[in-house]
Parts: sequence; structure tokens; C-alpha cells
Amino acid sequence: MGMHQYLQSLSNLETIQRAPGFFKYQNHSVAAHSFKVAEVAQFLGDVEENAGQTIDWRALYEKALNHDYNERFIGDIKTPVKYATPSLRTMLADVEHKLSQNFVQNEIPTEFQAAYSRRLSEGKDDTLEGQILSVADKVDLLYESFGEIQKGNPEAVFTDIYQESLKTIVGFKQLASVQYFLKQVLPEMLAESFTNQNKLQALTQQILGSDSQSV
Repeated sequence: MGMHQYLQSLSNLETIQRAPGFFKYQNHSVAAHSFKVAEVAQFLGDVEENAGQTIDWRALYEKALNHDYNERFIGDIKTPVKYATPSLRTMLADVEHKLSQNFVQNEIPTEFQAAYSRRLSEGKDDTLEGQILSVADKVDLLYESFGEIQKGNPEAVFTDIYQESLKTIVGFKQLASVQYFLKQVLPEMLAESFTNQNKLQALTQQILGSDSQSV
């Protein structure tokens, strides 16, 4: 038993396409998404550190890089299906956890099992690093959906994904990094020239304005 199966499995993440079943101008693999989330999390961590927070960078990088590794076992399930009911989401999470733990026990050398059991567990927890991961994941999803909207993709699902992603990000508005994103980055995104620009700007203002507190 060695690390061969794990290292070989990394290529599998390149073949798993995100948002399956919908027409897309640009495909995104789980591998590419994991890299982008790590980069976004790194930036958000910088903002938090500049705001006086202490970042556990090892934990943040491990959470970000590995957060979707378990999709190699069940693939990327459509967002509307994955979140259809809390019980379904819990069941899917349990299946992912069971399969990942079996993989660690059967394929990872004993001396590394504790590390990979930690890395392949759910990273979106209540720690600052877990919250940053939750935001970074949605920031990348926001940009993926925005890219399709910007190109004029007629699939309404990408507007739904944009809306759901932004609402989740706003839910972490207590973080300095989210405040920075909403005030400094999001306006730059919406200032880009694209079809239905006014509609998306209005939707964004509706989401931000519906929040009980100013962001």
C-alpha cells in the first residue's frame, strides 16, 4: 500500500466537470476549481490578516485544496439536486465521508492516514479558516456563473447560481474579507460590459438591500 492510488486519482479530478447537464461556454473541472478556491482563500486570508486576525495558513491551504477531493467518488451533483432537501444533503455528505475514510484506510500508508483523514474531512466548519473556505468556494462559483452570464448564456440556472452564491457570501458579512469583497471587488465585476448588465446589477442590489444590516 503506497501513495500511488492517491497521486493517480488527482488526474480524475481533471475529468469531473462542474455544473453537469447544462450548456456552458466554458467548462470547469473540479481540479481547476480546487486550485482557484485555494487562490481565492489565500487572498481572503490576506485581508483577514491585515484586519488583525490570526490565520492558520496550513489549515486554510489544506481545507481549500482538498475541499472537493471527495467528488472523485460521487462526481459533482447538480446544485439544485444536492441542496433539494437537508436530509438529502446530509445523506450525500455521509456517503462522501464513508467513501473517503475507506479510501484512506485502504490506500494511504499508515503513517499518513491521520493527515489525510483530516484533509479529506469536511473543511467548512466554524473556524475562521472554515468560514474563509465557505466564502472562497462561493466566490469561485460566483465567477463561474458570471462568466456564463457575461457571455450571454441563455441558461437561467446560471443566474440562479449567481444569486445563491452571493446570498451565501453575504451571510458571512461579519468577516473583513467579505466586506472587502462586497465593497471593492464586486463593483468592479458589475462594471464589466456585458449583456443584461442592468438586470444583474439590479439583482445584486436586491440581494444586498434585502439584508437586514448594511454591508
